[in-house]
Amino acid sequence: METLPTQSSKIQIVFFFILVIFFLFGGINHFLKPEFYLQMIPPFLPFPYWINILSGLAEIFLAILLLVPTTRVWACYGLIALLIAIYPANIYMFINSLNGFVYKVPTWALALRLPFQFVFIYWAWKMKDVILFSK
Repeated sequence: METLPTQSSKIQIVFFFILVIFFLFGGINHFLKPEFYLQMIPPFLPFPYWINILSGLAEIFLAILLLVPTTRVWACYGLIALLIAIYPANIYMFINSLNGFVYKVPTWALALRLPFQFVFIYWAWKMKDVILFSK
């Protein structure tokens, strides 16, 4: 007899929705405060305006796809790919901060962000198996 999957724990569900909200509002913020994100983009990358737009749309789109059980796994893979893709921008910001560029974020927070990116990757990986409702 096949057993039905059971609903995830309450803490898993809370972390799931925190992740969704984080990326949803982060993506929206790309449009509300583009200057913050544009300064993150290394100058050797072309079309920073479009990079900001596309990364914001990707965050919003992937956050929404997380909510759909049939697309959740792919959304998690997409978030992991996005987190890996933006990692060089985090390094760029940190190095610029060490060289005297002043961001709205302190240097210690930029330094902390570097290893925390791997926590985000792990978090996205763990959320792929969340079951919000059981039958």
